[in-house]
Amino acid sequence: MHSTPQPLPVPPRPAPARAPRAATPHPAPTPAGTTSAAVTPARTTSAASVDQLVAAVLAGEHGPLPSGLVATSVFWIHHGTRLAGGDTTYLNQYVLVRLGGSFGGCAFEAGELTPSICHDHSGAPLDVLLRDAPRPVRIAALDAYLAHVHPHRAAAEQGEAEPVTLPAGTPEVRAKARDAAVAGLLDITHGAEVGLIGVVNPLVAAIREQGGEPLPCDFNLKATQWGDPVTDDMHEVLDRAEAVVATGMTLSNGSFDTILARCRDREIPLIVYAQSGSAVARAFLGAGVTAVSAEPFPFSQFSGEETVLYRYRAADGT
Repeated sequence: MHSTPQPLPVPPRPAPARAPRAATPHPAPTPAGTTSAAVTPARTTSAASVDQLVAAVLAGEHGPLPSGLVATSVFWIHHGTRLAGGDTTYLNQYVLVRLGGSFGGCAFEAGELTPSICHDHSGAPLDVLLRDAPRPVRIAALDAYLAHVHPHRAAAEQGEAEPVTLPAGTPEVRAKARDAAVAGLLDITHGAEVGLIGVVNPLVAAIREQGGEPLPCDFNLKATQWGDPVTDDMHEVLDRAEAVVATGMTLSNGSFDTILARCRDREIPLIVYAQSGSAVARAFLGAGVTAVSAEPFPFSQFSGEETVLYRYRAADGT
């Protein structure tokens, strides 16, 4: 449900002059199921793009050399979801890579990968996946590696992340709690325009509850549950928004680097809500990403029991 059909990659265009800095995220009131301990900065990267981060990992700059690690299992998952009261059926596909005790995940577009990837890539050296596999598999492998060297659970124990327990219950109850946790990373004035790249209806509602006015962008949707028009022009949203909330699936379709660079250039907050590449998005905290809602596998839609997501914030809100 986080990884809904998303905008396709869009080529970057020259950026206009810098705009004044908008409000930045700060710790929101602690919702039910969260801890109230102070959160310290998470480990980040100096890379300016996903490819640069991959190169740094391959060079051993973030931990052990991937050439000495093996992807034990690769999973191909497809499922559909329609929440009560909605008229949208979300069709989601994920590739998962298991590395030791960690999973990495990445959503992909329908037809982009076939189940044969499980046979082709299970048991492969991790560096081979990072170099040669299709992009969603590369992102899942990178996510598994970064979660392996620094698990989200360990980050929470060290005060780098705020764990948020999603309550047991129906998909609607869990989706509402999850998206409220995402929207809680925003610190905006009433009426501020918030770009939403990757539309999930409960998140549209959660942004409104925070006082924001969503600017929804999605390649596959034309309107929200409430009739708000949805654009497929990501650049239009990035030019206009005072803050941006983007799905982790932008890592999969290649648009993440464009979003990162545009928000960095305009000096506006970028919040990433990620089932796809949650540890990858975390690596860019303070380097263009202001906050991350990281939801490692198993994702909330795969369980009716309590699960945990992790909220990260950059040290200086940038």
